[in-house]
Amino acid sequence: MVPKAIREQLGLKEGQTVLMRLEDKRIVIEPLPSDPYEVLAEVIREPYTEAKDEPRAEDWLRRHAGR
Repeated sequence: MVPKAIREQLGLKEGQTVLMRLEDKRIVIEPLPSDPYEVLAEVIREPYTEAKDEPRAEDWLRRHAGR
């Protein structure tokens, strides 16, 4: 558990999902995005819309499953 004072300094919310890893005998804690679709939109540089993009993703998965 991350102490409240540290969460506040880092802008973490109680219960927020984080990624923890070991780096040179130190623990590194990175907050995971609360809205992964927002991150996806930043990466692909266009808004993600479930109605448009979900069928494309499912089609891709069907074609590439088991490779």
